[in-house]
Amino acid sequence: MAAESRGALPAAPDVLVIGTGAGGAPLLARLAQAGLRVVALEAGERHPPGGIATDEVAQAGLFWMDERLAAGGDPVGFGRNNSGRGVGGSTLHFTAYTPRAHPDDFTLRRDTGQGVDWPFGYDELEPYYDEVEQFIGVSGPAEYPWGGPRTTPYRHPPLPLNGAARLMERACAEVGLRTSPAANAALSRPQEQAGFGVRPACTNRGFCQAGCSTGAKASLDVTYLALAEQHGAVIVDGAQVTALLTDASGRVRGARFVRAGREETLEAGTVVLAAGAIETPRLLLRQNLANSSGQVGRNFMAHVGVQVWGLVEDDLRPYKGIPGGLISEDTHRVDGVVGGYLLQSLGVMPVTYATQFARGTGTWGPALIDHLSRYNHVAGINVLGDCLPYAHNYLELSDELDARGLPKPRVHFTFGENERRMSAHAEALMRDLWARAGARDVWALPRAAHTIGTARMGEDPSSSVIDPVGRAHDTPGLWICDNSTFPSALAVNPALTQMALSLRTADALITHLKETA
Repeated sequence: MAAESRGALPAAPDVLVIGTGAGGAPLLARLAQAGLRVVALEAGERHPPGGIATDEVAQAGLFWMDERLAAGGDPVGFGRNNSGRGVGGSTLHFTAYTPRAHPDDFTLRRDTGQGVDWPFGYDELEPYYDEVEQFIGVSGPAEYPWGGPRTTPYRHPPLPLNGAARLMERACAEVGLRTSPAANAALSRPQEQAGFGVRPACTNRGFCQAGCSTGAKASLDVTYLALAEQHGAVIVDGAQVTALLTDASGRVRGARFVRAGREETLEAGTVVLAAGAIETPRLLLRQNLANSSGQVGRNFMAHVGVQVWGLVEDDLRPYKGIPGGLISEDTHRVDGVVGGYLLQSLGVMPVTYATQFARGTGTWGPALIDHLSRYNHVAGINVLGDCLPYAHNYLELSDELDARGLPKPRVHFTFGENERRMSAHAEALMRDLWARAGARDVWALPRAAHTIGTARMGEDPSSSVIDPVGRAHDTPGLWICDNSTFPSALAVNPALTQMALSLRTADALITHLKETA
């Protein structure tokens, strides 16, 4: 469909999907399989595996680098850290870490009196978790010691542990923390992929965050989007949506977008906004759509993501292997904090590490050169921790305009006391583990990971933007399916949960369209 994406568009598709990441892609495939005429608009370009270079600088095109303004006490880093630009969205550069949320992640307020509960539980998502894991080919252990019940084991055995993972495994054993090979959406053995062909096993190249050059990593371009195109979906790349089209009654009827410097419009029966937790509220706020609750842009969340690094005697080659090979979820609930976090080993590419070290420690000149000369001995470990929704964390439109003449988004973010306690607990634990591993020159990098919230789902239209299946409460013709809809951050990486939600929303939309035909 690549040639078609540059030519004339199908007239009035049944459904128009804006965004091809973890929210848009599975839904697009499901709708196409159901026989619906579907089109997806994607701001970025196609990045086929054969064109992916083992070069961090050359792969900068995978990231959403438009300026986003960061404010607050803990301003969030955007660009390479938190968002993707291309057919496949952020999965083009995600590390493929795919743990499931726990049953109690969905009931945090019920259990603790803080946060917000989801309008459904783990049992509702479990069949979709299972379906996603089987389809994209998640590699993981035969027995996983944490979380809710599973219908089916992981499709493939776990990937090999890299050097940092082996160090973490030994150190955790010393302090009585259980570990397990992590669930990763990268193949430990070849898999036939519908619409794509045979995806090979991972070669342990380790440059997952710069894109996968073989298709072993389950980015959505080689999984759900390939399936969608096989069933007739049209994916239009290089199409930056600038506004939604509405009729006199307020119903959303399509989108206005810019492609190759020209403004175009496309009308559709239904629009699914899957542009992520920054671009989705940005579009809605510009037109004050789906915002009778006043919640569009509110409740922005980002995971606690502090990292700890050190130098060890072993020659680890930290660019080798799947970056997050080992996990511990024994800290899923921690005394003294609401929620908890998971521990994971870290691999790191050289330019990424050099940049983080220089900025994180303020080291420059000969001292920086000396440290980086020992890059092959770098070992990393980090956490992924829950974050409560707060009124002081939100997205708004600024007075500054981007190159297209659109207001730049400004995101206010400050960790609460709960997240500060969580981060301090995690950093102390990781420093202890790395001391036991014999690491020296240990340093920590405080950070926030992922962009979540800003178009919350819920039963009550006065406190949420969409209903529990993804339909806008107050704007006919509009559905939303991305991580802006998460009521809480969850104490796990969001990609797998978002893909499961995408299939669930697709099933609800198909049912809705049949009932209203």
